[in-house]
Amino acid sequence: MAKGANQKLKMLYLARIFMEETDEDHGLTLAEITSKLAAYEVHADRKTLYLDFDELIRYGFEIMSEKRDRTCYYYLASREFELPELKLLVDSVQSSKFITDKKSDQLIKKLESLVSVHQAKQLHRQVTITGRIKSVNERIFYNVDMIHEAINSDRQIRFRYFRWNLKKEMELRRDGGWYVVSPWNLMWDDENYYLVAFDAETGKIKHYRVDKMVQMSVMKEKRLGIQAFRKFSLPRYTKSLFGMFGGKEMAVTLEGANDMVGILIDRFGKDIIIIPADRDHFRTTVTVAVSSQFLGWIIALGPGIRIVGPDEVVEQMKGEIRRLQSQYLTDEGGKDL
Repeated sequence: MAKGANQKLKMLYLARIFMEETDEDHGLTLAEITSKLAAYEVHADRKTLYLDFDELIRYGFEIMSEKRDRTCYYYLASREFELPELKLLVDSVQSSKFITDKKSDQLIKKLESLVSVHQAKQLHRQVTITGRIKSVNERIFYNVDMIHEAINSDRQIRFRYFRWNLKKEMELRRDGGWYVVSPWNLMWDDENYYLVAFDAETGKIKHYRVDKMVQMSVMKEKRLGIQAFRKFSLPRYTKSLFGMFGGKEMAVTLEGANDMVGILIDRFGKDIIIIPADRDHFRTTVTVAVSSQFLGWIIALGPGIRIVGPDEVVEQMKGEIRRLQSQYLTDEGGKDL
């Protein structure tokens, strides 16, 4: 029997057939496998296929057989990723704000290639999620990779940073001037990637939205700020920020109704110290970056939580309340409603 033009690629094509077209619910007969190999210009017969299956099994493929109506079906029983695991990854990619629609589609197609064409349909149905706000910066993947490269090689980076204007256009900050910083960490908050870096110009640790960075490059200069980062705790820094808005970091004492303790534990962790204030209330002290976002978060919790110290923060809250009263409880002429 003449051999096919691609006979030397037989095992590769056979592995592809098992990976792409079979799973626990979809097997192929020997005749079907032979026909599919023939489409790749590879000759196979029953005897050599049995030997090929053994070689694939020896290599690590879990080739199984199942008899139905006197016909034997062969399939690949297990893979590197299980279908529920891939569904979870697909959901994460699709729902992630920082990944653009185009890149989401590309990544999901790659994830679908890890299962059979039959199971890929389940993943395709899984990704039909509408109304998600997605990033528009296609460079974000390369930005993340470049930041890792700079951290690993102990180099500074430079980039331009944009914001949106009223025309819904990208507008460069600092009139298009360069930001030069020393990258130390990447963090994830509220579905966005942030770079935590040392800004030598101000001598401070700052954070930047990675999807708002453009024209990034790794510089030759070594990173600065090692002394600042030796005392830096990323988990503590993350917990202290609200909506990634910075502010003066302070120890703030909160008093709340007993049934509100879970909200504070969810936000600040189980390590916070809870002290009974009376039968119905407790007190705890947390370290936060005091900003209008933090004050707004406290206001949104309603009467169950209040700030009791320090006086500086209490006064900031009173000022925020007066601002809200002025903004919403006066008419256009400035008179109280």
